[in-house]
Amino acid sequence: MVKKVSKSGSSRTAASRAAGTSPLTGAIKDSAQQIWLAGLGAFAKAQEEGGKAFETLVKEGLSIQRKTQAVAEERISEATSRVSTMANEIQSKAAGSWDKLESLFEERVAKALGKLGVPSARDVESLMDRIDALNAQVLKLGGVDTAASKPARKAAPRKTTAAKAPAKRAPAKKAAAKKAA
Repeated sequence: MVKKVSKSGSSRTAASRAAGTSPLTGAIKDSAQQIWLAGLGAFAKAQEEGGKAFETLVKEGLSIQRKTQAVAEERISEATSRVSTMANEIQSKAAGSWDKLESLFEERVAKALGKLGVPSARDVESLMDRIDALNAQVLKLGGVDTAASKPARKAAPRKTTAAKAPAKRAPAKKAAAKKAA
């Protein structure tokens, strides 16, 4: 603590006057000396406890960092989940729209082909069945065994264009007509 300077005449003040210094100057020197010593004491104490305080701060910082990383990872996984869900919803909506568009396109193409007089695959198949039945009747009337002379018919592919199907069947008609004659 700083000592107060007393105004009463003392031996110190008399000595300081004799030396040419005032009592205030001595008090300032004493006070400065005490402040200096207090600073040195604080510095020494900070050196002793500074390492411990630093380690404590590092541990607290590490703990906060771990908590922050855990929260960040949780938020990232939530965001990823939301984005994935949204992507799946959009994909399913797009697939549904694509299916509708495809069926609409097929309907319109079939309608246009029908207006042009092009038979559908179903029409061609029913005609082929009728031709096979008529061919069997002709062979039966001609006295030929239908099971032995009937050529193996290949299964027509499901989705053939109407223009290709009659062209493939035409040579079979000629062969059947030659056998009947």
